[in-house]
Amino acid sequence: MRSLTDLVRFSSEFRASAARMSNQPNLVFIMSDDHAAHAISAYGSRINQTPNLDRIAAAGMRLDSAFCTNSICAPSRAAILTGTYNHVNGVTTLDTHLDNSLWTFPQALQAAGYRTGMIGKWHLGHGRGADPAGFDHWRVLPGQGHYHNPVMLEADGVVVERGGYVTDLITDDTIAFIDGELGPAAQSAHQPFAVFCHHKAPHRSWEPSREHFTMYDDVDIPEPDTFRDDLVGRAEVIQAVKMRMMDLDPIVDLKAVVPDGLSLDEEISWRYQRYIKDYLRVVASIDDNVGRLLDHLEATGLADNTIVVYTSDQGFFLGDHGWFDKRLMYEESLSMPLLIQSPGQIEAGSTNDDIVVNVDFTPTLADLMGVELPTDLVDPVQGRSFAPLLRGEAVDDWPTSMYYRYWMHRDGSHLCPAHYGVRTRTHKLICYYNDPLGQPGAAGPADPIEWELFDLGADPLEINNVIDEPAMMPVRDDLVAELARLQALYGDEPFPGATEVLS
Repeated sequence: MRSLTDLVRFSSEFRASAARMSNQPNLVFIMSDDHAAHAISAYGSRINQTPNLDRIAAAGMRLDSAFCTNSICAPSRAAILTGTYNHVNGVTTLDTHLDNSLWTFPQALQAAGYRTGMIGKWHLGHGRGADPAGFDHWRVLPGQGHYHNPVMLEADGVVVERGGYVTDLITDDTIAFIDGELGPAAQSAHQPFAVFCHHKAPHRSWEPSREHFTMYDDVDIPEPDTFRDDLVGRAEVIQAVKMRMMDLDPIVDLKAVVPDGLSLDEEISWRYQRYIKDYLRVVASIDDNVGRLLDHLEATGLADNTIVVYTSDQGFFLGDHGWFDKRLMYEESLSMPLLIQSPGQIEAGSTNDDIVVNVDFTPTLADLMGVELPTDLVDPVQGRSFAPLLRGEAVDDWPTSMYYRYWMHRDGSHLCPAHYGVRTRTHKLICYYNDPLGQPGAAGPADPIEWELFDLGADPLEINNVIDEPAMMPVRDDLVAELARLQALYGDEPFPGATEVLS
């Protein structure tokens, strides 16, 4: 008689054998929250080692110019699921939820016969009209959730309470879903799965697991090159954002009392060390658990027929320009890590620096998985599949620019300006139109409209705003025209009078 362990092993081996016979690959889509690409060693991080994330890069492709179209959690997640920009899907801020009557990519997977699961951070609303749609099973954190002993929610108001660390638990549940032990079991031996494993970490307030609690205690993390950036020459509204080291809460964020006797510069450095070490500690838990997932796919024979994606909903400032947080169109916030492995489709150890955006994720995954997207959607997918780029194919007409827009002006204590802009392979143009209307906490008249222009070739750290330099006028005018073209292409409305300020 077989033991329970033997039966589980036999079941996994049978499913893996069936999956190899199927033409439909499985999908494990891993997304963290606020994980900057420059905190991943595969991207050449100066401050971190992530050996398990590096395994995905080594087995597949590292994309070096992947960008979000709105650097805040809910809008980026909505763009990924719908393949549309936020002015189309309606999720423009943290306070606008995703209407679950809208079409999303998981629905296409269900229609193609996939067993779909959503585990972890959802952050797109709960309750009537906002619960996750397109998933055969979902188990998600309410809002941001907690790092330790998190409560999780399921359909029909089911509440799941367990002890443990959130990154471990989300991974446990993802593995259980893969194995058919959580959610509906496979309808047939040939049914592929698609599971979205969405981690809370490394979102603020950076609470490490017990295993990583003292990691980095005996080292000093290098400060970034722009750590002492005085922001001179940048837009005035940028100089007012509440994201400096001195804006970190000592109790909530730093979990310590500031030592007596420090000079201002010494305190800023002390705060950075407290902040960045906890940030890297929670990233270490992600890396460990990505390793668990990869090991499980290999042990069950599923790795050869499973697409694995690692990304984050946006980047994050790791002391760059003296900041923490995200929101702005500066590179560290705009850039998303994006590592993809797909055996037989993507060359191991490859890289690509063509511009791709989160709106492109849906058509790309559909392409890799052989899934057709509906052609009769009220709001058609606006992204474009970059699967040819993943396969190493040359695409002559691939876009060389991308469009960005952030709406949340005067959001709480952040005072982050509403802005939009265009990034090309060589330059970036940003308009801080600063519209306070309809935004939480808005008060008083709008701030003046301001513009920034960066030459990314000559100034990759974005220190010198050259918007008023006479030699840059031709470039500025070209970018203004490109910004208008992209807004018209995607159906977004420019802010009234913004361009006239440049006249």
